[in-house]
Amino acid sequence: MSRADSIPRDRENDYSVEQAARRREFVTAKTGVGLPTVSSFTIDPGATRGNIENFIGTIQMPLGLAGPLRIVGEHANGDFYVPLATTEGTLVASYSRGMRVVSECGGVRTTVVKHSMQRAPVFLFADAWQARDFGEWLVSEFEAIKAAAESTTRSGKLVEIEQYPIANMLYTRFCYTTADAAGQNMTGNATFAACEWIRAQHPLRPRYILSGAIDTDKKHSAMNLIQTRGKRVIAEFTLKREVARDVLRVDTATLYRYRQIAAVGALQAGSAYSGAHSANGIAALFIATGQDEANVAESHAGITYGQLLDNGDYYWSVTLPAVICATHGGGTGLPTQRECLELLGCHGAGKADKLAEIVAAVVLAGDVSLTSAVLAGDWVTSHEALGRNR
Repeated sequence: MSRADSIPRDRENDYSVEQAARRREFVTAKTGVGLPTVSSFTIDPGATRGNIENFIGTIQMPLGLAGPLRIVGEHANGDFYVPLATTEGTLVASYSRGMRVVSECGGVRTTVVKHSMQRAPVFLFADAWQARDFGEWLVSEFEAIKAAAESTTRSGKLVEIEQYPIANMLYTRFCYTTADAAGQNMTGNATFAACEWIRAQHPLRPRYILSGAIDTDKKHSAMNLIQTRGKRVIAEFTLKREVARDVLRVDTATLYRYRQIAAVGALQAGSAYSGAHSANGIAALFIATGQDEANVAESHAGITYGQLLDNGDYYWSVTLPAVICATHGGGTGLPTQRECLELLGCHGAGKADKLAEIVAAVVLAGDVSLTSAVLAGDWVTSHEALGRNR
């Protein structure tokens, strides 16, 4: 590749209006495609430093407002108007309908029951005995390892080192709490420092690879479903029988019967989520609020549960064991994303658990609406009415 084919960069100031224009001119000359809309942005290119490289402009994505959504949580309380970024017609309308239903029934109760973000080094030995003995040493030296890890971060705390011995290797998961950050970079730095301390202190000077792949970064896994990654969040409400009949045009007994049928279908398919569509709401909310959108791969996994009560009402819950979200760092400081977080009262310190509860409540509302639309025969007709770009 010749130098003329290299994307222009400026070592002194690569995040400027001029440098963005230079790159657009370069790609237009190469492809013949002009970028008039991409170039129409209002944010300061300097604000994107640390978020992107080779900046040329912005993607303008439709942003809708759903709600109000009443949440009665440990961290999120009140009526919320939720920004959702999507190109899928009917999505915002459907989530709004679900939010109306759960709000009319008293709101969604939410709780964050566990925090755990991982980096998962694997340590390599000559035989299984050495790996086993090393695992015992890790337990005995935990406090020193914890100190080494936490020397790299103000907010990350090492709480556990899980062990999974295989052959002559010891796979581990270093589990942290990460305050208001999502924590993947934080835990990577901290675990690297811990592993270097381990290699210096242990008599065998064990070789290691910083990720043995059981942290499953940005990939769904059964391990996360059991052990938690990010935040384990539960959202629940009781659907009143008359609200189901009048607003959703379904009977709660039908909903319960369908839950049994859908659970079997999800089991056959090996689905990561047993409800209707968690990824839709999570992706739309993540994009709006500056989350790492690839974390939808982990965050959408979960279990939905229903119980038909004696009075005909229907208890409905969603458990999301791997919600990875942040209110500080990453894309949360970009201007439009920050505005959306502020809309939810979720920007800045001490707000990550609040955002996680809102995520779970949104998922539950979306499941209520879509599940009912499928049973009432509204699924196709609503997409025909609202989801076609004519």
